[in-house]
Amino acid sequence: MGTVKWRTAIRIFKQFPFLKKKPYWGNHFWAEGYFVDTVGFNEEMIRKYIKYQEDKEKRLEKDGR
Repeated sequence: MGTVKWRTAIRIFKQFPFLKKKPYWGNHFWAEGYFVDTVGFNEEMIRKYIKYQEDKEKRLEKDGR
């Protein structure tokens, strides 16, 4: 999954170089985690995961990541 995220970020930055200048991203395009659901989409589970990732990113930024 890391390779997919890395390659996707490279392609996006090549196609849209102005995105590198967005200060709220720092040096990171993707969050550290990823989500996989093999059974089907569970909307509530996805919402909880996204909220968890947002909270984690805020904590890491606050701690000076």
